[in-house]
Amino acid sequence: MRKLASIILFLAVVSNSFGQSKNSPLQISHLTGDFYVYKTFHDYNGTLISANAMYVVADKGVVLFDAPWDKTQFQPLLDSIKTKHNKEVVMLFGTHSHEDRAGGFDFYRKKGIKTYSIKLTDDILKSKNEPRAEFIIPNDTVFTVGQYKFEVYYPGKGHAPDNIVAWFGKEKVLYGGCFIKSTEAKDLGYLGDADVKEWEKSIKKVQSKFKNPKYVIPGHDGGTTNKSINHTLELVKEYNLSKNASLKTGQK
Repeated sequence: MRKLASIILFLAVVSNSFGQSKNSPLQISHLTGDFYVYKTFHDYNGTLISANAMYVVADKGVVLFDAPWDKTQFQPLLDSIKTKHNKEVVMLFGTHSHEDRAGGFDFYRKKGIKTYSIKLTDDILKSKNEPRAEFIIPNDTVFTVGQYKFEVYYPGKGHAPDNIVAWFGKEKVLYGGCFIKSTEAKDLGYLGDADVKEWEKSIKKVQSKFKNPKYVIPGHDGGTTNKSINHTLELVKEYNLSKNASLKTGQK
């Protein structure tokens, strides 16, 4: 009996990990129900950094939220989804213009997958002469795909001037992308396009609009706890306080 239990546990672990190792360039994990988080990696200034993204398996096909940061994993992601779920990816939302989010627009569009962004993202990509989404959506848009209804929302500036989030109200799942920092994060990370002063206001809008999420998916690092929203807010407040203090010191 003990041996049988061990075999069952082993098979469950293998099934849940999609046969992947910790060193796999594409790591897919089950979140809840038909929701999955996938992780890819990118060498940024000599450091390997992970990027989280999400997909939802609906009756009408799979919806992707952000593309892999590692371009070599564009096709393997589609293959893995097809093998695991026997479904095609039908939609891709890029949650802002950075490469770890919108870098797959051209590849997936050529595959016949509908690609989406808000106008702010499209304008940025256009100005940089980078591939853009096929469809431009309003800043607050509700979609229904199969049995799932979700809202794509622009809360204002934060990590990027164009960052959006996705909310599944019935399931209480908030996909934050880089707008939300993991509870593992010690700082706000890359701020090259950030507006940290506005970020605080934008987070509070999300907290007010999408109450009591059960799962929150951050853009990088681990964890899907809803505590990541408050953690991000605290990091933002600390940064702004520090910056204000530095400005006051410089004025003396």
